[in-house]
Amino acid sequence: MKLTRRDGLFASSMLLGCGTDVRDPVPPRGVLAEPNSRPQLVTARSSVDGDHANLLRLFPQVPGQHRDPFVLLDDFRVAPPAGFPMHPHRGFEAFTYMLDGSFRHRDTMGNESEVTSGGTQRFTSGSGARHSEMPGRAGLNRGLQLWVNLPKRLKSIAPTYGAVHAPELPVESRAGAVIRTVVGKGSPVELQTEVDYLDVRLPQANRFETELGGRRQGLLYVADGVVRVGDVEVRAGQAALLIAGAVGVRALTDARLFHLAGLPHDEPIVHRGPFVD
Repeated sequence: MKLTRRDGLFASSMLLGCGTDVRDPVPPRGVLAEPNSRPQLVTARSSVDGDHANLLRLFPQVPGQHRDPFVLLDDFRVAPPAGFPMHPHRGFEAFTYMLDGSFRHRDTMGNESEVTSGGTQRFTSGSGARHSEMPGRAGLNRGLQLWVNLPKRLKSIAPTYGAVHAPELPVESRAGAVIRTVVGKGSPVELQTEVDYLDVRLPQANRFETELGGRRQGLLYVADGVVRVGDVEVRAGQAALLIAGAVGVRALTDARLFHLAGLPHDEPIVHRGPFVD
């Protein structure tokens, strides 16, 4: 694998997602950046993965760039015939949340289903299985895919799959914000790691308040619009890496953002393309 120098870091010339064999072990608690007194920004990079599938990759952009327990976060925008045809995974949970359009899942365990906007697909690869995720409709199909590491004690569990459709996810209105709980309190989605995942629609000039508690690693990813997190402006395709404590967000335009928080495993994340050992 050829490595090239970029911004003082070694960046892989190969993709770090489904189709790449990355063999760079990383130390425990690999993170994008160390926290300080204000949120730090990460800007997603345009990339291509699978079969000509276009996406914005927030992380990892170079080997070893993770945020324990999260391994990868992609904002994909895929139109047929592009997609993610049958490929193997092991050692983590691949979690897809649809923003627009639909995606079809098939796997070697006999599962086949399609979810539309607001629905989820959870593929716990465990000891290993193959699956495909392909667009279900003509035109653009958009979603977020999050990889959540499995702790060492669960790396060899049997693979499983589960789909949850939009009407099953709880939605609440709070001070102008409309919040769907994708993973967390009240959601039927079950992951092997403690994760909070909120889809927040925030009209211009409205505020959203949340909190990052305890040891959790967290971020706010802006999918659409512009917001201010503390005194940091965050635009579409960017994320603010959060520090522990209260978080205040104000919408500078109509915005859609995602609050992700997870309890770290404090174990090495060894990312080898489609495998996380």
